[in-house]
Amino acid sequence: MSSILIENKALTPAVFLAPLAGITDLPFRNLVSGFGAGLVVSEMVASQEMVQARPSTRARAELGFGSQNTAVQIAGRDAYWMAECAKMCAGNGAKIIDINMGCPSKTVTHGQSGSALMKTPDFALSLIEAVVAAVDVPVTLKTRLGWDDALLNAPDIARRAQDAGVQMVTIHGRTRCQFYKGQADWAAIAAVKDAVDIPVIANGDIVDTDSAKQALVQSGADGVMVGRGAQGRPWALAQIAHDIFGEDAPDIPVGNDLIDLISKHYESMLSFYGVVLGSRVSRKHLGWYMDDLGTSKNLRRAIQTEKDTDVVLSLIGRLPDDQEVAA
Repeated sequence: MSSILIENKALTPAVFLAPLAGITDLPFRNLVSGFGAGLVVSEMVASQEMVQARPSTRARAELGFGSQNTAVQIAGRDAYWMAECAKMCAGNGAKIIDINMGCPSKTVTHGQSGSALMKTPDFALSLIEAVVAAVDVPVTLKTRLGWDDALLNAPDIARRAQDAGVQMVTIHGRTRCQFYKGQADWAAIAAVKDAVDIPVIANGDIVDTDSAKQALVQSGADGVMVGRGAQGRPWALAQIAHDIFGEDAPDIPVGNDLIDLISKHYESMLSFYGVVLGSRVSRKHLGWYMDDLGTSKNLRRAIQTEKDTDVVLSLIGRLPDDQEVAA
């Protein structure tokens, strides 16, 4: 068994779900948590917009306020709004605040947020200090190796963040300019681990037990964060935790049990988003399940285009018996 301890909070097991925009919503996070994950992280929220708009009931649910194993991830470029957003989230029950300094999106970095902050570490530190001072809950940081190969400053930023009160740092093993191309450099994360005393989590290209083991060995990290490896496989984190840390093995659903899981996931998205938006959001998740099942093109097309939700549920029931025959 492996735990990450921040303040008095034990995050067990040390296999966490990464925030993925448009993917790791509340229904999916709940599903992953149900199998077993030490931490799940909300999709990134823009600090100023969050404070000025005031979260709706659904938005509060989406962020997982009150959930013990959920971190709310915030982003921004203004210390005041970052602090106010952190206070609002903590006041609504958020147990952990995570600062995003890793998003490579041009929309985010052009606004001097996300991984663009790695180019201005003094300014980045002022944001970190403001957030830490604003709340009593633990503050964590997610970032990358650096902006580009000429600016690999994650160890220095992590050390300064630790001194400012950040209690855990997650490192995606790529620079911002790599976006998601090439391979994550897990070995480079070791320099961050050497620079700090707080827990370090390795992220990037960790999709299964083998890649998680390699990432831990090469980085010396205390745990791993999994993103796309959980798509269509919400039990993947629990399986990694079992294989590496000896946690209870997940009961991986097959046959009718898998159909039941997929159907309930589909219904939870409809309930959370409403039928119109939920139907649209569900397509990618259903697609990932079908990828794993080897679903035929005809059934896949029918499920992805059908608008009647009752018909979709009946089509889902055909998935185990409708597999593409490998050539």
